[in-house]
Amino acid sequence: MSAGILGVGKFVPERVLTNMDLEKMMDTSDEWIRTRTGIQERRIASDNTETSDMAFAAAKQALEKAHLDTDDIDMIIVATVTPDQPFPTVACTLQNRLGARKVASMDISAACSGFIYGMVTAKQFIDSGAYEHILIVGVEKLSKITNWEDRTTAVLFGDAAAAVVMGPVSSGRGILSFDLGADGSGGKNLYQEGNIIKMNGREVFKFAVRQMGESAVNVVKKAGLQKEDIDFLIPHQANIRIMEASRERLGLPKERMLQTIQKYGNTSSSSIPLALADALEENRIKEDDLIVMVGFGGGLTWGALTLRWGK
Repeated sequence: MSAGILGVGKFVPERVLTNMDLEKMMDTSDEWIRTRTGIQERRIASDNTETSDMAFAAAKQALEKAHLDTDDIDMIIVATVTPDQPFPTVACTLQNRLGARKVASMDISAACSGFIYGMVTAKQFIDSGAYEHILIVGVEKLSKITNWEDRTTAVLFGDAAAAVVMGPVSSGRGILSFDLGADGSGGKNLYQEGNIIKMNGREVFKFAVRQMGESAVNVVKKAGLQKEDIDFLIPHQANIRIMEASRERLGLPKERMLQTIQKYGNTSSSSIPLALADALEENRIKEDDLIVMVGFGGGLTWGALTLRWGK
């Protein structure tokens, strides 16, 4: 047995903020945003919607898809940089909201790489036999730390949650390889100051193009596979040009890259599982498909993995 995904869930807020809406708020244009980022619209949570509320909705759906009850969960991991408050963690709040047993619950803060970090952490507990079923949630309310007067960052971010339940799957399926890393010397290029996001876009772009491509290639090699074996690439939905660079590095045709940036924007830790959830809803992913997930984030951090779909 190995560690794989048993169920996937998502939540996106109702409010849609389009590029045309942003044109009325700041000096920008739909054409400028689309050509540079690939984003057309994003979702914004209401003031009274907390990060934990979105996590709860996504987690409930993931449990339903996995055909499991809350009592079946042995651990909860939440990847977020926008918790309700510094503590208690979103994971602890979620454990209580779900009515789960008093299982180990923790938040992981690796920014946009957080979900990959969460999946790889869960794999260790499942592989060792310590835990059987682990709930991992990527969730962000980035709108609350976005400077809506800074057009270089305000156009990028959206709010969302997506969750997976991981557990034992048959041999040859599940996570086949992974690659995690960090370079703290680049932390000055993407960080939170006070209550707003600050970013050196040029430096982050250069880092992301290089590192996402390298990590994607690394995990394919670690799994003993060839680029031609890959059925789908799910990159962190940060910027269409960064995503395309990763796709080209793997030599994949455009239809093999799952893309949701146009409708959700950059939702940080939730972007990879959100793209996975949408692809499953569209019946694009089939049994035994080989998937590469890769992301980067503040820290600067990165993470990638290969996964063969199925139980």
